[in-house]
Amino acid sequence: MNATTHKPRIRPCLSPLLALAALTLVACEPRLDTHGFMPNSELVSQIQTGDQDKFEVAEVLGSPSTMATFDDDIWYYITQQSRIFAFFKPEIVDQQVLVVRFDEANVVSEINRYTIEDGLIVDPVTRETPTAGKELSILQQLFGNIGRFAK
Repeated sequence: MNATTHKPRIRPCLSPLLALAALTLVACEPRLDTHGFMPNSELVSQIQTGDQDKFEVAEVLGSPSTMATFDDDIWYYITQQSRIFAFFKPEIVDQQVLVVRFDEANVVSEINRYTIEDGLIVDPVTRETPTAGKELSILQQLFGNIGRFAK
């Protein structure tokens, strides 16, 4: 074999690495999830206070997402959009709430719209309740039972 006729092969080892990098980046694309139902503005504009009852509202807007806990005279239509990035906690991007209130005669008395800016952040109590007993170190937990048990 002659040195002039022999051509070295170039192995494309970067191609799999580039493909792996591209797949990794695509897999980390944030995903948008939408939950709930929000009637469009045209449908909501058909509802007038003092005109429609519950049955007519249900025909136009559909059934509500939820009703008030102790009073079925308040209907909530709720939608929420959140962005999920990989394994992180979902981040709420948008939230809309349509509240339809009915009077004693089951006729619409009030219609309100709320967005995410109208919401309040609720901070749960993070205190811990102390428990009886003593705190053990790792070594005490590992070797604490040595010699405790008789045959």
